[in-house]
Amino acid sequence: MKKNVLMWALVLGTTVGLISCGGGMPQVEQTSYETVTIKKEDITVPIKFSAKLKGETDVTITPQVSGQLMKICVVEGDQVKKGQVLFIIDQRDAQLELESAQANLQAAIAQESSAKLEYESNKNLYDKKIVSKYTLDTSENSYNQAKASVAQYRAQVNRAKVNLGYCTITAPVSGSIGEIPVRTGDQVSPSIYLTTVSGNANMDAEFSLPETILSMMLSEGFTTDPNKLAKLSPEIGFIMKNGTEYDQKGKITRATGVVNASTGTISLKVTFPNPKGQLYSGMQGNIVIPLKEKAVMVIPQEAVVKLQDKQQVYKVQPDSTVTSVEVTTQDIFDGEHYIALTGLNVGDRIVTIGANNLHEGQKVLFPEAPKAEK
Repeated sequence: MKKNVLMWALVLGTTVGLISCGGGMPQVEQTSYETVTIKKEDITVPIKFSAKLKGETDVTITPQVSGQLMKICVVEGDQVKKGQVLFIIDQRDAQLELESAQANLQAAIAQESSAKLEYESNKNLYDKKIVSKYTLDTSENSYNQAKASVAQYRAQVNRAKVNLGYCTITAPVSGSIGEIPVRTGDQVSPSIYLTTVSGNANMDAEFSLPETILSMMLSEGFTTDPNKLAKLSPEIGFIMKNGTEYDQKGKITRATGVVNASTGTISLKVTFPNPKGQLYSGMQGNIVIPLKEKAVMVIPQEAVVKLQDKQQVYKVQPDSTVTSVEVTTQDIFDGEHYIALTGLNVGDRIVTIGANNLHEGQKVLFPEAPKAEK
């Protein structure tokens, strides 16, 4: 009997101890959702467009004369200076043509000299009434024909010199040598592609700009006036295909000034300095235009719930519950934010993280639990 009473006393004491030590069922602590209060701010939006680079003075090299390719003086990728020899075509035929033209010219000059002497002699005799007017006119005509022959053969000499010069092909601009599809010994003609010299001191990137973005840029003072274009152009960035950003900024140097009716875009050209030769003709990447937006409402992308073709956010009411509000937004291409165009006002408070899990009228804000006294 005493043993049972002791056992019950132990059980009762243990139970009381658990309750007094807070050993009851754990309480669920309610937490508040993260929210943000809408305000207006000035931001810079990096707008990206695909573009392909081209040397500012890319020149396709083709022969001006036909013949056998005797020597290739460069290799693909070489950096060349303007006037540097690139290719040499067999010069023998052109040299013979020049020598023949020079010989014909010398003969014509001699004939001209003889015709001149005869004309001057007949003119003197005619003045003395020794020869007839017919004889004088005939000698004058022969002299004029001789002078015309000299001019003709002199032109042939000049043409032969030009053709001989065409046998040595030089770089029309400084730049980088492109692909060379021909080999020494090949027969070439004016229709044969030899290579391209890409003038890469500056590189051009052409791209199409939507009319909507153009309107925003114009509102910031941008112009398509060619005399003011480069001066008023924002600094343009270039991101290579591997994600690396080129360390030099470019300027817009050309704009068509006419919106294409079928695409709703205008064509622009951005010129980038290329002092280290890091950019190559044909490279692809993204043009980055810093577009300034003033006094706009920026909201986190995670606050926007997409329902088919609509977008909504959850706005916090004074009683800490939420109500859905339809909004329209503009992407600012940073992967984190949108500009809220309609549906919200300055001072509105919206839910950010967890917005996808909310429902209409749900309470999202709770008072903080009182801190335990130490």
